[in-house]
Amino acid sequence: MAIPHDYDERVYAGVLGKIIGVYLGRPFEGWSYDRIMERLGEVDYYVNDRLNAPLIVTDDDISGTFTFVRALEDYGSGRDLTARQVGNTWLNYVIEGRTIFWWGGMGNSTEHTAFLRLKAGVPAPESGSIALNGKVVAEQIGAQIFIDAWALVCPGEPELAVELAGKAASVGHDGEAVYGAQALAAMEAQAFVESDRFRLLDVATALIPRDSIICRMIGDIREWHAKDGDWRRTRERIVADYGYDKYGGNCHMVPNHALIVLGLLYGNDDFQRSLMITNTCGWDTDCNSGNIGCLMGIKGGLAGLDAGPDWRGPVADRIFLPTADGGRALTDAANEALYIARLGRSLDGESWEEPKEGARFHFSLPGSAQGFLPDDGPDCRGTTAVENVGSRLAIRYRGVGFGRDARAATATFVPPEAISLGGYSLVASPTLYPGQTVTANVQAESENSGPVNCCVYVSVYGEDNRLTIRRSDAVSLAPGARHAFRWRVPADCHPICRVGIEVASVKRADGVVLLDSLTWDGTPDLRLGKGPLGGGMWQRAWVNAADSPGFIGADMPTVRIMQNHDTGMLIQGTREWSGYTVSATVEPHLAVSAGIAACVQGLRRYYALLLCDGRALRLVKELDGRTTLVEKPFAWELDARYDLALRTDGNTLTALVGGESVFTVTDDDRPLLSGAIALLCEVGRVDFGNITVQPV
Repeated sequence: MAIPHDYDERVYAGVLGKIIGVYLGRPFEGWSYDRIMERLGEVDYYVNDRLNAPLIVTDDDISGTFTFVRALEDYGSGRDLTARQVGNTWLNYVIEGRTIFWWGGMGNSTEHTAFLRLKAGVPAPESGSIALNGKVVAEQIGAQIFIDAWALVCPGEPELAVELAGKAASVGHDGEAVYGAQALAAMEAQAFVESDRFRLLDVATALIPRDSIICRMIGDIREWHAKDGDWRRTRERIVADYGYDKYGGNCHMVPNHALIVLGLLYGNDDFQRSLMITNTCGWDTDCNSGNIGCLMGIKGGLAGLDAGPDWRGPVADRIFLPTADGGRALTDAANEALYIARLGRSLDGESWEEPKEGARFHFSLPGSAQGFLPDDGPDCRGTTAVENVGSRLAIRYRGVGFGRDARAATATFVPPEAISLGGYSLVASPTLYPGQTVTANVQAESENSGPVNCCVYVSVYGEDNRLTIRRSDAVSLAPGARHAFRWRVPADCHPICRVGIEVASVKRADGVVLLDSLTWDGTPDLRLGKGPLGGGMWQRAWVNAADSPGFIGADMPTVRIMQNHDTGMLIQGTREWSGYTVSATVEPHLAVSAGIAACVQGLRRYYALLLCDGRALRLVKELDGRTTLVEKPFAWELDARYDLALRTDGNTLTALVGGESVFTVTDDDRPLLSGAIALLCEVGRVDFGNITVQPV
């Protein structure tokens, strides 16, 4: 089927619906209907302020949804993707005990149980099977909460969505959990070309087993809807016939799927009303609300989201995705939507053109803010507002001058308000680094009150987590003038919290500066083994996939890994890094192997230069298993220091010890051409110092 003409915008609406629903339902997750009615009443807008909770949070529903679909790109297998490949994607991106899942233990948390199966060598779909894990564990809600992206890549193809959703869901689930996920995926895929909610349900029930509980329950709810005419009465029937007391475990699929169907039927094609009904009913509110939000977003498009109150403004597209790919943790709905749309076009054999020559912040989707908000600094509070105007970000300033500036920025690393998030922590690396070049295209509106000085700036974490500002040279913009900034970020800017545009004036000024695009490129020129550790954000810039990391010293800090089993890693950087040399002093105190890695794309996709077994220097490739690319005898010793370096240039890798090249390898078999860096320790304790990343 041909890709719909408004595909990108409908995917964007679906992504927005998903995250809005999660943010709406998260503060009262697990509450009963009675408690919600007593404390909150009908939930028709965000209630986080009433419950003293943050709006933008890390959440498994969001992280899993936008992470596991990356299997399509990582394996390049398209419609032939296998459940085993999705299972490998779990192992690559999920940091055990820290990200995406509820780590409730074997037999208690379904995802934790399946993860342990995968880690032990049990492939998907056996990893999530009833035969292995039991019916109650296998039929919990996780299959459904992670499923939306598989539908978003299949516009108008519910059969393909059901097939892909079934494979993805079976990694951790089985039985009714898979059927519920497939039913939702079928409706979401069909919603690109069909707006009638009854026909969507027809499609869903036609593509899952007719004798399944999910299929029967959908039929019952449709019948009750026709009779009752009141969602509260139908909710009571759901509780009586399909309630939590009928199913075991912590959060079963069947009762929660019922509330999604309830919201769809009684919502009368209204985004706000559908979310209100599903949320007010209680149970797993963030999961159910995210799913119905995505479905309604696809079905009604951006116009449907904008028909009621301002859902989008407070969110400003912001998404946190904590995974082993830490350079992608700070992202936004527009970029995630276009990434998914690219996957969907690829599945359909269509070409793809990046907006504004691939700029990271392009504002090309209607109303998108891509995380840009007014800066809250004391010298600019109340001077700035932002909005999308014609695919550009309008930075409106008022009362600028006499020491008051206007600034608008987007996060590039953990923002101050997210440092101490409860629940799922925000594991992340910065996305912008010293040595990279920021490019920004701006224009002053012709109606402005006069010329203003404009620059690019970054906020940088320092000691005690205090933020300081570093600026490019300012340019005077007369009304109507344009300017293209190119600014190389200075060496002492790490870690960078946010990047944005500043407007200043020597006299009082009002007006608008339009930001058309902002992006950066180049390889960092970075010294991670020199300088003070500050108040903790230096450490937070490392994605922790080790048992016990440590950071010691002051002027020349040392990074330490203590690892009790398997291989521990500390990762930093982004997948876009290419053509660089990573180097470090490696001092193993007790280790099976120790070393450095390049082109890191997760926990199971990288190249590593390792001191191994006390007798060898080895260059390995980790990609669905470990391959030794080259090895030479090297009698290394514990408690001694070794200067290792690994250079990556396209598919050619060069290993250096003590500054001398020891071997060069060209990898032509599925080469990893870009990625972050990492420090590795296999069972033991290793210290790392003088860590640098430099362009080739």
